[in-house]
Amino acid sequence: MKGPSQRRNPWSFLPTLYFAEGLPYVLINTVSVILYKRMGIDNERIAFWTSWLYLPWVVKMFWGPVVDMYSTKRMWVLSTQAVMSLCMFVVAFSLRTDSFFFLSLAAFCAAAFVSATYDIATDGFYMLALTEREQAVFVGLRAAFYRIAMIFGSGVLVYVAGILEISSGNIAWSWSRVMILSALLFGTAIVYHKFILPFPVADGSAKTREGPVEASFEEVIRSYFRQERIGIMLVFILFYRLGEAMLLKLVSPFLLDSAAVGGLGLETKDVGLVYGTVGVLCLVLGGILGGWLISRFGFKRCVWPMVIAMHAPDLFFVYLAYTQPGLRLVYPLVALEQFGYGMGFTVFTVYLMYSAQGRFKTSHYAISTGIMALGMMLPGFLSGWLQQTVGYKMFFIIVCIMTIPGILTIPFIVKAYREKSVS
Repeated sequence: MKGPSQRRNPWSFLPTLYFAEGLPYVLINTVSVILYKRMGIDNERIAFWTSWLYLPWVVKMFWGPVVDMYSTKRMWVLSTQAVMSLCMFVVAFSLRTDSFFFLSLAAFCAAAFVSATYDIATDGFYMLALTEREQAVFVGLRAAFYRIAMIFGSGVLVYVAGILEISSGNIAWSWSRVMILSALLFGTAIVYHKFILPFPVADGSAKTREGPVEASFEEVIRSYFRQERIGIMLVFILFYRLGEAMLLKLVSPFLLDSAAVGGLGLETKDVGLVYGTVGVLCLVLGGILGGWLISRFGFKRCVWPMVIAMHAPDLFFVYLAYTQPGLRLVYPLVALEQFGYGMGFTVFTVYLMYSAQGRFKTSHYAISTGIMALGMMLPGFLSGWLQQTVGYKMFFIIVCIMTIPGILTIPFIVKAYREKSVS
């Protein structure tokens, strides 16, 4: 007999599901950097240790089958939200201890694995709870609320932490309250989703479902690495964002560091507005415009302008490091850099989606995104040490130089795209 909650209006649960997917990612990979910088951790340790937090997104494809084999996607969603709330509480209370760096990093690490698992469960639930037509209709909505969560995390929460720092004069207390607020948000999400999420008929463990046996993981991996031009595709994935991967971990520390050590000396609340709000908003707008341009004019005509739009604005950070201007100039330069990155990243995403062809296209895309996360993780290990060794001015020059290997792959990518289009 069909239960009353097997169908729900997607508007009642999709916004909160994908807001709860985006918030952990930005807390773990972006807000943690700002938190540690404000708590007095040096750039080398921040960049090295927070780069490890990308690891779960690199290897999540290996335990994806576990989510499918055991329990339901609905239960996985609720369980991971509960554990995420616990992890944020641990971060909050660890900040008041002498061992805060080790304890909070361990909690963030656990949260990263939980978040990656939540991604798998949520995307699976999305496909089970919605019809194919609804999946197409609501794909923009899920992306929008994921981005809204990023703005909320890196913008609103960081701004609140900055205000609390000023009013209380206690950095640890201020960030502890922000982490408690984050934990309560996940707790609220559990309660809401417990009553609102539907019970899709097809939502069960793989052991209880009937149907054809899916290919083995080994077969999927072999088919991925047997693709034509797989070598150049791997080089493209790993090197296209090499400069940006180095830059990412040091933007917030650069904005926060004092002018005496080469930074811009902004307050925490200013970073929340400049980078976490205006910057992320421009990133989203750049991605939207990039997608429209490719759909309107085609990949081959857009690729070079968008590649330039992504990499050329890295020079803005060289300018900022040398001139150390006021806040009024920081806003537009950071906004333009993020806007260009949004456009350039569209090229990256479209190519990965286009390359995922054939029987295992979903799995192939998941593998590519895992390798993409690896490409973001590895440069981060060295970026903090490099910056502290050469200073911000030379570091940003090196970042610009590191964009060249990715740019050199573009002619090969365009050629591969043309050959696939012809075939």
